[in-house]
Amino acid sequence: MASPVHLTFLGGLGEIGRNCAAIEIEGSILLIDCGLMFPDDDMLGIDLVLPDFSWLIEHGDDVVGCVVTHGHEDHIGALSYLLREIEFPIFGTELSLGLARGRIEEAGLLKSTDLVAVGDNERRMIGPFDVEFIPATHSVPQGIAIAIHTPQGTILHTGDFKIDLTPVDRRLTNLSRVGALAEGDGIRLLLADSTNADQAGHSRSETSVGGVLYNLMHEQKGRRVITAGFASHVHRVQQLADAAIEFGRVIAPLGRSMQRNITMARELGLLRIPDTSLIDIEDVDRYEPGQVLVLSTGSQGEPMSALTLLASNENKWLKLTPDDTVILSSHPIPGNESAITKVIDNLFRQGAEVIHSGIADVHATGHAKAEELKLYHSLARPEYFVPVHGEYHHLVAHSRIATTMGTPASNVLIAEDGDRLRLDDDGLTKVGRVPADYVYVHGTVGDVGSTVLGERQILAGDGVVVVTLCVDRKNSRIVSGPSITTRGWIDEAEAADLLTKMGNRVTERVNEELASSAELKSIERAVRRAAGSFVSQSTRRRPMIVPIILES
Repeated sequence: MASPVHLTFLGGLGEIGRNCAAIEIEGSILLIDCGLMFPDDDMLGIDLVLPDFSWLIEHGDDVVGCVVTHGHEDHIGALSYLLREIEFPIFGTELSLGLARGRIEEAGLLKSTDLVAVGDNERRMIGPFDVEFIPATHSVPQGIAIAIHTPQGTILHTGDFKIDLTPVDRRLTNLSRVGALAEGDGIRLLLADSTNADQAGHSRSETSVGGVLYNLMHEQKGRRVITAGFASHVHRVQQLADAAIEFGRVIAPLGRSMQRNITMARELGLLRIPDTSLIDIEDVDRYEPGQVLVLSTGSQGEPMSALTLLASNENKWLKLTPDDTVILSSHPIPGNESAITKVIDNLFRQGAEVIHSGIADVHATGHAKAEELKLYHSLARPEYFVPVHGEYHHLVAHSRIATTMGTPASNVLIAEDGDRLRLDDDGLTKVGRVPADYVYVHGTVGDVGSTVLGERQILAGDGVVVVTLCVDRKNSRIVSGPSITTRGWIDEAEAADLLTKMGNRVTERVNEELASSAELKSIERAVRRAAGSFVSQSTRRRPMIVPIILES
């Protein structure tokens, strides 16, 4: 009997982001990706959302490495947080490692890892894991699929991918290798990107966007063009640069990550921009508007990004004028729609023209749509299938594609964050769960916690009521108070009668507690309950009740 293989999903199944999976063979753990997620609108004050690493930390000595499929933040952005707790090497292509290195270096954690570059179609041992790195086309260069040759057969993880037959760098998804694996010993288990599984047809080629951008550059003759996109999208940057140079424009990167990534991509030979065409952002005003292309970060409306600051007239390097056209060359990540809309409104307020994907075809997805997924399944012909990377409806849509293409429904398993699977001689089954809650990051504070987030939501929705009083427990009496202060619940000046009635309710309840020689904690509870029930009954709202009990 061959050794079983376990798979544990810590994120990416049921949301867009936090992609992180662990594969175990004979006591060793290999991670596939370690990403973060951007917060939803209701995650007040939260900057980032991470996977729950508690299970990994508990088994930290067993982790032999992490393979990153590509360099997007939802696949590499949490590495610097996990490396604070455990040490392990990271394997990926040169660009993926270069993009990951920035955050790790900023955190001072380069000594906690080794960055090991791998090449296309390379195969190497990582602990007991026999790993093959297969080229995959995505919106960031040098993406890879992972084939892990295990005692239970080949497990193929597609990474994020699309089937683009005319990519900018001519590096195709290696479908022939997928077919060869299927024709050989077969693919026992397929884990595949599901982001666009519910969208019919084929994704557009990235090169088709280049033509649109070229035409826009021509149409904006005499105007300064500012584009916003992902700093990691080197192919998009290349096409924008080509169009700008064709029309005699210089190129000014705006935003630290854009500047860093352009420098790195040029050093790796992935980006071709002549030195004579690049200028520093502080030199922009030396040129006429029609001679400039600004490449900016912030296409997702991030609060402190270059584009958001520009839209708010707070960017120290650049000020918008009516001679500016801003092109948002991306689609909103789910959850970012309202932030992006706010940025667009502010750009218009500054007098700029704005072009986005709802107006022109300035973006192409990096994820395979339904017909591409069907082609992949027809080549891979997996015995078992688990859809990954997507919200739950994406996973369901992809599972239906798998059954359409011949995988028995009994062999298709929809897993969720925290699920632990076992692949053995008898097949694929769920065998348990591990912690997989959201871990919230606010500034430099890690794991803000769901309790704090819940309190913020209450404060934002219903406000706060602070009840202060001083008691003499020895003589069982209230010395002073209660004094009631509110913020965000009602206007104190207009609700004096209501506050008086609440004070009477609190006084009555506290006197009852004092009569029974209550502890301060029980008095606090009494105040919270009395004030809370009064507020709910009188206004049908539930503000946060904060009792402050002083003792004489």
